[in-house]
Amino acid sequence: MDFKRLAEQYKTELLDGVLPFWLEKSQDREFGGYFTCLNRDGSVYDTDKFIWLQGREVWMFAMLYNKVERRPEWLECAVQGAEFLRKYGHDGNYNWYFALTREGRPLVQPYNIFSYTFAAMAFAQVAVATGSDEYALIAKRTFDRILEKRANPKGEWCKAYPGTRSLKSFALPMILCNMALEIEPMIDKQLLADTIGECLHEVMEVFYREELGLIVENVTEDGQLSDTFEGRQMNPGHSLEAMWFIMNLGVRLDDRALIDKAVRIALNTAEYGWDKEYGGIFYFLDRKGAPRVELEWDQKLWWVHIESAIAMIKGYQLTGSKECLEWFGKLHEYTWAHFKDAEHPEWFGYLNRRGEVLLPLKGGKWKGCFHVPRGLFQCWQILEQCKQR
Repeated sequence: MDFKRLAEQYKTELLDGVLPFWLEKSQDREFGGYFTCLNRDGSVYDTDKFIWLQGREVWMFAMLYNKVERRPEWLECAVQGAEFLRKYGHDGNYNWYFALTREGRPLVQPYNIFSYTFAAMAFAQVAVATGSDEYALIAKRTFDRILEKRANPKGEWCKAYPGTRSLKSFALPMILCNMALEIEPMIDKQLLADTIGECLHEVMEVFYREELGLIVENVTEDGQLSDTFEGRQMNPGHSLEAMWFIMNLGVRLDDRALIDKAVRIALNTAEYGWDKEYGGIFYFLDRKGAPRVELEWDQKLWWVHIESAIAMIKGYQLTGSKECLEWFGKLHEYTWAHFKDAEHPEWFGYLNRRGEVLLPLKGGKWKGCFHVPRGLFQCWQILEQCKQR
């Protein structure tokens, strides 16, 4: 595999295509923050602002400013988004709304914990970029709110009737595995160690099921499998994204066994989730093979594929696994052939099972400036290291 050529491919796509698209098309120069509902050509089709996507874009440009190059336009983009969030994104007690109007008026209550997680990540990175104590404090207080809400993330807005079928979700411990390192400068060492330990236990010993060799999305409160729609749900992309987070923690903790286990789970998941007929990775599957309730279960999504590619190239980098390298090649070919738009910058997000473009949008309520640029950055960096080795 030509690591040098591939590294340049990912770098060029990031710096010359995807980032200029978001810088030019998404910034709201009048009210602040970002438009994320963008057509194929970048024109705006809806002006509502979703807090988790606002936070992701702040994080992205601040992170790149901190780690790639101190470009003033990247910092300016991050800071104006952070200021919009600081003024309008929460209720004054760091309960972060889900959606706002263009001007910043609340539209949807703070029911979604991922508004909080991406706000914390955003303010942590922009605090590093600017040296602002205020931004660091917002990150710290938001992290505290997340920990307070862990047992019941949706709080009063939870639709489930209490006590009948209480399930816990993989998504929060998964993201905390990554987020803990993101906001490390803002929290004390013992809290960081405790958070990492708890999340590793949940991800690798509760949601990972040895009997399946796979990770499940939901378990009962006491950590058992549930034979229900929610309990049978499998999300291969989630699992693969989580495994590169776990690999990073394995490096941080100098835990070879943890890295090897994460690689093994990633390989199992890719094999399980791959569509043998049309290629690509399914969005949702049922662990017992029953019909899924989600109508989009067989769609092929942008984030699933680029996160999976990160997991595989990182697995190869850390272990030399030939299987990981083969999977990276397979995912690379599928992703660049199907998601990259040959006529306009940024990538398509939603394909049907056959790999045909289902929605030509470049951003919306769920897709923003995050998975594509983060994936390009991660793959570029890892491929550079593989090239040097």
